[in-house]
Amino acid sequence: MENPRILLFGATGAVGGEVLKTLLALPQVAKVTAIGRRKADIPAGLDPSHKLVQETADLNDPAAYSRYLKGHSHAICTLGVGQPSKMSRDEFVRIDRDLVLTLARACREAGVAGFSLLGALGANAHSSFFYPKLKGQLEEGLKGLGFERLRLFRPSMILTPTNRYGSLQGFLLRFWPLLNPVLVGSLSKARGIRVEELGRVMALSAVIDDDPGVKILYWADFKDLIRNNGDAGSKGV
Repeated sequence: MENPRILLFGATGAVGGEVLKTLLALPQVAKVTAIGRRKADIPAGLDPSHKLVQETADLNDPAAYSRYLKGHSHAICTLGVGQPSKMSRDEFVRIDRDLVLTLARACREAGVAGFSLLGALGANAHSSFFYPKLKGQLEEGLKGLGFERLRLFRPSMILTPTNRYGSLQGFLLRFWPLLNPVLVGSLSKARGIRVEELGRVMALSAVIDDDPGVKILYWADFKDLIRNNGDAGSKGV
């Protein structure tokens, strides 16, 4: 993809921050427009002045940000609820599914050709369980919007350097890397992925993968993208 112009929703989150790092470090990226409730911190060692635009807006109101969307080639969304148990189901649905679909619909109407979603392992619109069913409904909704390129990232445990959500996450962050080696074959999809790697592959995919259609990506795909692209986008990471 030549001189891509990327939209980023969720730049202030853990994965979104790593996406931003990589996009700013990739020389072929012409522009990054990060839109959110607040502006993201700029990673140390990177000069974003030549390509980064940050806009604050109410993401629930397309009229508040639609003017920023035109002229971009791809949108990356890493928005999500860190602790679903801390809110009602209705609120979780509004943020994790409906808000993302609102953003994606506005992007498509503005002529954005590609969209990447930070989803979750097990997403299935026909699941009898609430969380994977909601994630699956979101993916099906995105497919229905008709993007030329749709990339659905389905990580399992995202390994962050710090524990942000209490004792359970702290335990999982310590335990999951020990579990990774025994997750082989079809179980490799459940391997944990370091947050910096996940952010990097989401950025790389949006920039270098111009194949049409829908792709669902798992742990092995993340690793292949990193392996096949060497140090691309690793400056400052």
